[in-house]
Amino acid sequence: MQSDIEIARSVTPRPIGAIGEALGIPDAELLRYGDDKAKLSAGFIAGLGDRPDGKLVLVTAVNPTPAGEGKTTTTVGLGDGLGRIGRKAAICIREPSLGPCFGMKGGAAGGGRSQVIPMEDINLHFTGDFHAITSAHNLLAAMIDNHIYWGNSLEIDQRRVVWRRVVDLNDRALRQINCSLGGVANGFPRETGFDITVASEIMAILCLATDRDDLRERIARIVVAYRRDKSPVLCRDLKADGAMTVLLLQAMQPNLVQTLEHTPAFVHGGPFANIAHGCNSVIATRTALKLADYVVTEAGFGADLGAEKFFDIKCRSAGLRPDAVVIVATCRALKMHGGAARDALATEDLEALRKGCANLGRHIENIKQFGVPAVVAINHFTSDTDAEVALVSDYVAARGEKAIVCRHWEQGSAGIAPLAEEVVKLAESGASQFSPLYPDDTSLFDKISTIATRIYHASEVTADTSIRAQLRAWEAEGYGDLPICVAKTQYSFSTDPKLLGAPTGHAVQIREVRLAAGAGFIVVITGAIMTMPGLPRTPAAEAIALSGDGLIEGLF
Repeated sequence: MQSDIEIARSVTPRPIGAIGEALGIPDAELLRYGDDKAKLSAGFIAGLGDRPDGKLVLVTAVNPTPAGEGKTTTTVGLGDGLGRIGRKAAICIREPSLGPCFGMKGGAAGGGRSQVIPMEDINLHFTGDFHAITSAHNLLAAMIDNHIYWGNSLEIDQRRVVWRRVVDLNDRALRQINCSLGGVANGFPRETGFDITVASEIMAILCLATDRDDLRERIARIVVAYRRDKSPVLCRDLKADGAMTVLLLQAMQPNLVQTLEHTPAFVHGGPFANIAHGCNSVIATRTALKLADYVVTEAGFGADLGAEKFFDIKCRSAGLRPDAVVIVATCRALKMHGGAARDALATEDLEALRKGCANLGRHIENIKQFGVPAVVAINHFTSDTDAEVALVSDYVAARGEKAIVCRHWEQGSAGIAPLAEEVVKLAESGASQFSPLYPDDTSLFDKISTIATRIYHASEVTADTSIRAQLRAWEAEGYGDLPICVAKTQYSFSTDPKLLGAPTGHAVQIREVRLAAGAGFIVVITGAIMTMPGLPRTPAAEAIALSGDGLIEGLF
């Protein structure tokens, strides 16, 4: 059996100009990065404003397990499948972070016959967007310490500097550090730390900004520190927003590539869904909607994280109205949610599968709360038995929805055409009555409680009095209308990654809250979640190397 990277290399990509031409993008409006990838010019995007939008389809999934769900693979496959049945389609997905590429996953560009290419470039440095985001973020950090060193005219309280540094690698040793050590010439020592780049507010801002002016305004209003009287110090106070915007000019422009079947794909932005809002950029999605009849996008991890944030943060901020949702599930993953051991997943186990279907059922009910019609995609594995597939299909049907078996990993668009037909049916029906989960004017704590009780099915939210006081203070400062971005384990509806299935009655403990004033949301950190992940015992990096003929090996 060929590996993903071998399959990707077996396909000859079309020139990127031909991919752009399929969407009506003039060749002169492409900023090329070689023959197979390009960015779109800002002027071209600005000129699309009067065009009608296509249909927007979200792909989400059950809670992830080591068994694999294939959400990105299904997103790519569905785009190809829509093209196969005669629809003009485009895909919008996120750029992979180097952290998981070298840590747990080894790659994130789809799989099998449903991939975006050039796979190696997308998974590694691509067009340099993450480097630009890292540089812009750390420039602001450097300017904060430099301002303090040269007299601190803004009267920043060094104990209340909230802007940390970032790097796009998993490095637990940098979570908490002391900086400016070594004497007077190096500044004033203080405690700080690093987050991973995909958790950076700059990443979130780039993915939510509508154009360059909006980008700079969002950067300008970032809260970086507080004075002794607890009044905020903004990025604009340090006069850093202009230079940061300059660093992000090209990173702001969407990246155009293609699938193995040459469907246009916009790969742009990469916030994590367990510690950020987990969606590709607004500018890429809006651009694709002007150029294609159908746009297929995904939101990270399970629907309790990615889909909720897609609806309540991205759609709310950008005024997007999704037309249909695809919920991806596998028999293998559902068996794990039902208690099956990882080494027994290839064996038929109807009892574990029946129990695990509760996780899928919870996601189906949650999506209904947003008013968007949904269909379940059963991502087929060769070990799936007919009885297992029938059990899942019957379970979904009993809840008034349809489940469709998809074989896109093995067969490409031919294996997912039935799902594409159903998605068109849902999207064209006009059944979507999209509405966010909570209104803007709900209190911040009540917004958190709404997500915890209605999406996670928790019994309560617990928080120290200091956290509750901080939320009230932000409301008094004018931030009360912001949506909530919960940082939570992706593996469970609860904050305990080992509590699989569809738990109820658990408590959601808020450990920390952070104001992302530029991005436009409140980050609520729960459980043991980290904004700087660590590497696993055996990192994927150990298997990544160059072969004797100079080809990259080890990316899945």
